[in-house]
Amino acid sequence: MTKKTPLSGLGNTTALSVRRPGGRGMEPFLFNTFNTIFMVLLVIVTLYPFLNTIVVSFNAGNDTIRGGLYLWPRDFTLQNYKAVFASGTIYNAFLISVARTVLSTVLNIFLTTMLAYTLSRRDYIFRKLITTIFVLTMYFNAGLIPGYFLMKDLHLINSFWVYVLPSLISAFNLIVIRTYIYTIPESLIESAKIDGAGDFRIFWRIIFPLCKPVLATIALFVAVGAWNSWFDAFLYTSSRQELSTLQYELMKLLSSSMNANSNPSVANGVGVEHSTQVTPISIRAAVTIVASVPILLVYPFMQKYFVVGLNVGSVKE
Repeated sequence: MTKKTPLSGLGNTTALSVRRPGGRGMEPFLFNTFNTIFMVLLVIVTLYPFLNTIVVSFNAGNDTIRGGLYLWPRDFTLQNYKAVFASGTIYNAFLISVARTVLSTVLNIFLTTMLAYTLSRRDYIFRKLITTIFVLTMYFNAGLIPGYFLMKDLHLINSFWVYVLPSLISAFNLIVIRTYIYTIPESLIESAKIDGAGDFRIFWRIIFPLCKPVLATIALFVAVGAWNSWFDAFLYTSSRQELSTLQYELMKLLSSSMNANSNPSVANGVGVEHSTQVTPISIRAAVTIVASVPILLVYPFMQKYFVVGLNVGSVKE
């Protein structure tokens, strides 16, 4: 009996040692399972409203009123998009919006980064004064009417450049980029100066490439803001149809379809024969898709700078 007791105790110890790793092995499995289920549900909740909007945009308007649309059109039709593109001005407005978005983004990023680099130099004696002036613009605004008269005095009314010039510099973006430049080692700039590089060469060959991660983020913000803007077109260029933007044209289309009483589909060139297939709800869904898809196509190209581009600005010894 005395000889069996150590063996039996050893057996119990071995059994416990075998069960413990198994118990610990269940925790990662349960966590991964719960995490996967949670992320799938999150993706569904996030994507479903957009997918449902696509379904409504491809469904006949009179059938949409019945409800019950989820992930597939019940009465497939293209009349909603035909109503959106029925006006010939929509194509020119699309080109204006693209030109405005590209120019605003490129010029804003380049000029704001150049100014941020200047204000990040500690040997620049006016950097605190100029920074304070830009920060004040974030808290104080002259208002709508003084802003309109300013654009008028600058001869920007009914001009394409009214979309670009007022947004060349952003105070918030300036502070963000300047803060990022502070993280770049000063030794890089000093080494470039010893090698004979000037400030502009240092900015273009060192600062600008190392700021790619933050510039990609800022560029996306600026591009989305320029693409979605329509109020400035309403204020400054509404009398010139050739300068109308896509968002402004879609806003007018949506407004006319919502305000039409007897036959909303007749507005903006939609024929009477399609009146039962187009309603304000279906028009609104089609307008949302037309306005959203172009800017969504930019995200895959910017994604690499958000994920991989974070390593671009690292300094390797």
